[in-house]
Amino acid sequence: MSLFLIALAIFPGLAIAYYTYKKDLYEKEPIIYLFFAFLLGVFSIIPTMIGYGFFDSILPLPKEKTFIQHFIYAFIIVAITEETAKFIFLRFFFFRRREFDEAYDGIVYAVFIGMGFATFENIMYVAEGGVAVGLLRIFTAVPAHAIFGVTMGFHLGLAKFEQNPIIRTKLMTKAWLYPVALHGAYDFCLMQNTIPFLGLLAMYALYKSIKGAKQLMHQTATKSPFNPSNQIDNTTDEERKIW
Repeated sequence: MSLFLIALAIFPGLAIAYYTYKKDLYEKEPIIYLFFAFLLGVFSIIPTMIGYGFFDSILPLPKEKTFIQHFIYAFIIVAITEETAKFIFLRFFFFRRREFDEAYDGIVYAVFIGMGFATFENIMYVAEGGVAVGLLRIFTAVPAHAIFGVTMGFHLGLAKFEQNPIIRTKLMTKAWLYPVALHGAYDFCLMQNTIPFLGLLAMYALYKSIKGAKQLMHQTATKSPFNPSNQIDNTTDEERKIW
């Protein structure tokens, strides 16, 4: 694999990770933690492969799949396996850290984990498919993993600071379930070959989701408790007179 292909494979993941980091406007996460999150995303391929093997043993599917078999493969085997692996690393390595001190941090860590996974996956695909595959995935698979990460991180970020245990549990469930649903729907629309329109629909949905994810990131970042405009002035009238 040439240096050009390696650069082509790793560029989109690193670019999206950097964009997410720059959007953390008021209290950026330690670089070492972000590097660790990206690395955990790479390592998440291990539980993913274990999950693939488990599902393949209980749900063996032929290479030429029917419409229903594509649905099973996309949602149950691929989406559940990959998003669960990423969720586990996010939930148990970063959720309780004191550096996770605002909702946007959930998005940052989730996207970095997702980009670690997507980058490793991208290297494998580009090594096999070459430049054309690398260019295509810059605008498809890698941004899709970023959207799954934003969705997961947003809900887990809300759950981090939710005091009501019932609502908190619901948010944490959504942090896992929504990315699985999005991932499964995206893959299914592209994998199945019965209804060509679904592939076009997936591309349109991806484009709209990218715009929506960027807006969600901006709104979450600006609501940061470290944003001076969000900090309540608790100074009393007497204190103002002293100052």
